[in-house]
Amino acid sequence: MKPFIAILLAAALPVTAFAADGARDGDAGAARLEAEAAEVPEEEQVAGLRTIDGTEADLASFQWVERLIVVFADTPENPDFQEQMAYLEERVEDLVDRDVVVVVDTDPAAQSAPRRELRPRGFMVVIIDKDGEVKLRRPSPRSGRELVRSIDSFTLR
Repeated sequence: MKPFIAILLAAALPVTAFAADGARDGDAGAARLEAEAAEVPEEEQVAGLRTIDGTEADLASFQWVERLIVVFADTPENPDFQEQMAYLEERVEDLVDRDVVVVVDTDPAAQSAPRRELRPRGFMVVIIDKDGEVKLRRPSPRSGRELVRSIDSFTLR
């Protein structure tokens, strides 16, 4: 078969993505993702983006699968936190195209694994690329445009 035709055929075949636990999307993996998203209070979710509670997140499980934007605050009422979440909602489609999952941690008393690993002081936004490395760490909100441009500059993009 000619390479060009093989590429066309491969592009036409459905692709089944696998979650980090080996479950296929649409199976138990989808149910797990929905359950994780349900644990995050509605006011802390980004509509259209997978949003995970920081107390339940295992950052290493996303390596080579998805990029993370981790948003820390001492409380969900923090104005910087609310501004950052609004910025993320403005760019949902761009972030979905870039395989982004949002991890929200607004409870310092819980001492979540992301909080122990990244050690925020008050508000902080962090981008972790698919290779598991922290690529951006800022103590103030960043616009959706700036976050998307940062992701686009990564070598794995």
